[in-house]
Amino acid sequence: MATITINYEKLLFMNKQVGFTLIELMIVVAIIGILATIAYPSYVESTRATKRATAQSDLMKLASFLERRFTENNSYLIANGSSDPISSTACNTAVGCAPTLEGGISHDDYIYSFSGTPSQSAFILQAVPQGSQTNDKCGTMTYAQTGATTPSSGSCWR
Repeated sequence: MATITINYEKLLFMNKQVGFTLIELMIVVAIIGILATIAYPSYVESTRATKRATAQSDLMKLASFLERRFTENNSYLIANGSSDPISSTACNTAVGCAPTLEGGISHDDYIYSFSGTPSQSAFILQAVPQGSQTNDKCGTMTYAQTGATTPSSGSCWR
């Protein structure tokens, strides 16, 4: 006759349940929720600041273009508006202008145009926010031929 040996340690282990309890799972979900409420607004503000910096860079590039034109023609006004990225005829429309800027970067967050009508000796460029960028704290940014920028408060222009 064969004897049967019972391993009680193995039986005790088989009766234990393996896994997470509902309380442990809820604690993990609560921690993830708290981290998300802290991290998401910071992420959104960081992306807005990056897009704002790109718009400022674009305004500076457009101003540099106009300054080169002034150096060549002694006037900011451009006779042939169709071949230039910024012209008094192209940018004074309701839509504004979409200048040729750095390739590979989305410039859909701002519309670039003149604020008012440029003259032979003065211009003010503006970047009007579009889409999700309309919630940006800086709003419409301008750059004048004198180097004056708006808004001048806070950390809008760095």
